[in-house]
Amino acid sequence: MSDTILSILVLTAIAMTLGAAAWWRQGRRKQAALMLALAAVIAGNVAIWVVPDGSGAAPVDGRIN
Repeated sequence: MSDTILSILVLTAIAMTLGAAAWWRQGRRKQAALMLALAAVIAGNVAIWVVPDGSGAAPVDGRIN
C-alpha cells in the first residue's frame, strides 16, 4: 500500500512541475512559484520516506528501530 501512495505522490509532483511550467509561460508567475514550492515539499516528503539512513533502513521498509 505504501508503494502505491509513494508512486502517486511522485506522479503528483511531476504533474505539478509541468503545470507550473505551463503557468509560468502564461505569465502567472506567483501561482507557478507556489506550485513549484508544493512540488518540492512533496518530493522532500517522499525522499524522507525512501532514502535509507546510516544503517541502511528506510522508513518505508518498516524496519526502523
